[in-house]
Amino acid sequence: MCSQVLAIFLTLFSYVSTYIKMANVKEQRICINFCFKLNKTAAETHRMLKEAFGNQALSQARTLEWFKRFKDGRVSVEDRKHSGRPSTCTAPEMIVKVREVILEDRLSMMFVMALDCHTGHVNAF
Repeated sequence: MCSQVLAIFLTLFSYVSTYIKMANVKEQRICINFCFKLNKTAAETHRMLKEAFGNQALSQARTLEWFKRFKDGRVSVEDRKHSGRPSTCTAPEMIVKVREVILEDRLSMMFVMALDCHTGHVNAF
């Protein structure tokens, strides 16, 4: 049961982490588009991204790539749709399943979270 909870928790953690990263990437693409419209160079834009986002800034290659896309007439900061395996993390049946597993064995879930966070104790509140 604990391994099942761990697997589900890691899947959810991965999804949330990916979502946060994607939100940050989208925000930076908006900044690149803004700088492009202000006639900044790609190099200036990348320096500003590094100053604003620190080590979370897009690489220079990604900045140049998006700068070129806007120069070529692209207006959207969204990724284009592509084929691939669909996400199962947001499927309603997966959400119900995760909720059931967590509610079924809350103590195990707290231990999994404590292990994942590398703490030596579990805080129950």
